[in-house]
Amino acid sequence: MPVELLSGFLRYRRAIVLGALGGVIAASWAYLWLGVGVEMEMMGLGGGHLMTMLPEWNLPYALLIFVMWVVMMAAMMLPGAAPTVLLVAVLAKGRLASSTRPLATAMLFAAGYLLVWCGFSLAATFVQWGLDEAGLLSVTIAFGNETLAGAVLAFVGLYQWTPLKGTCLRHCRSPTEFVVRNWRPGALGAILTGIRHGIFCFGCCWMLMALLFVGGLMNLAWVAVIALLVLLEKTIPWGREMSLLTGMVFIELGFFYLIRVGFA
Repeated sequence: MPVELLSGFLRYRRAIVLGALGGVIAASWAYLWLGVGVEMEMMGLGGGHLMTMLPEWNLPYALLIFVMWVVMMAAMMLPGAAPTVLLVAVLAKGRLASSTRPLATAMLFAAGYLLVWCGFSLAATFVQWGLDEAGLLSVTIAFGNETLAGAVLAFVGLYQWTPLKGTCLRHCRSPTEFVVRNWRPGALGAILTGIRHGIFCFGCCWMLMALLFVGGLMNLAWVAVIALLVLLEKTIPWGREMSLLTGMVFIELGFFYLIRVGFA
């Protein structure tokens, strides 16, 4: 195959995969922007005063919150996984010797990756349910307790400095090495490899997701800031150094919250 033709074919693959990923990411952010169907309830306090309240927890509301978490994880995590998904599409019929079509292989890999974050979303739904029932969340779905917010900030910062964070981030930042070493053939193999990549990504980012409860899940700007942090850690040349720096910032902010509460 002429070099020009091969190059054009690979560009076509990348364009298709990027288009598919971009469509999912854009749709996810649009869904979050529209409020994911979480409607606030208003309770009268007398004298013309109203108080905003979240709906009471039941199975339909829990399912709605689960969908919100899944969509949020797709919006936040797929941009950082895009380089690995593109690599799978390029290598699928060559070095990976996939038995399925390259584009289908890439999508199966992405589906396996998202399965991990679906599992995280289920756990996050139950955590949110428990926190809300305990009266620890505000109407913006953020910690209403500064002590708890400060402790979470400090723990997130400390995790940024752990060897586990560094190891998982290194795997996320080296997609070629990861894909070549861990690839399993066939459609099921693509899904399993995607799950494995998702597990490393989970180990890298799960504590950062706790920050959503600090700034509030209803604060889309805050969600976007965390998503940008995740993306930069995985893609820029000094991503590990950035994670150490942000860890230090989170620790300082956490202690600032705790000290302020102590002097209040």
